[in-house]
Amino acid sequence: MAGQSDPESSVFSAAEMEFLAEDEIIEIVPNMRMEPLNLISGDYGPFRPQIATKVPLWLAVALKKRGKCTIRPPEWMSLEKLTEVLEAERDSPKEFQPLPFHYVEISRLLFDHARDDIPDVYMVRSLIEDIRDVRFHKVESGLETISSRTHAVKLKNLSAMEVNIVRPFVVRTLQAFYKHDSPEMIQQPAQMSSGGPQVADRGPRRDLRRR
Repeated sequence: MAGQSDPESSVFSAAEMEFLAEDEIIEIVPNMRMEPLNLISGDYGPFRPQIATKVPLWLAVALKKRGKCTIRPPEWMSLEKLTEVLEAERDSPKEFQPLPFHYVEISRLLFDHARDDIPDVYMVRSLIEDIRDVRFHKVESGLETISSRTHAVKLKNLSAMEVNIVRPFVVRTLQAFYKHDSPEMIQQPAQMSSGGPQVADRGPRRDLRRR
């Protein structure tokens, strides 16, 4: 996994983001009979033909690849819902509509492995891409407001991918502003890494007078 302490290494790859999204729960309709699966993440099943059940996305994809189920797209992936979200995103230039944290990764996995289970798949894909573009534009507009007086940035309802892209830039920018305004902080890491005992500077010393 990507490191979290260094802004340069805090960006996750697309494969890592999809790996995290695969734990999201989704509904499937099995076409086979199988006893419950007892996994570390929980118990899933039993599986009965034509009876819907909920499983992690990774398990749904694995069963779909073997022709053992169909996947029911989540409600937010319907044309009606996505159209409403897109209109709301365009009407609210400073607000982000609530979507699943991994909406980009979930939709990509379903497009790759369960395209035939998604009604109006091409329209759904187009709407999700439009939503993503509008949200990215709002993110960029929000970052343009960062100045030397900015101490924190609050962006509500961002998705995992949006956070992954924005976080390193915001951290580097705020660090640069902070170091520019507080140059003495630049020398602090070097002093702490020297290994010797650190003595606080308490200003000019006074000579002790004998009583």
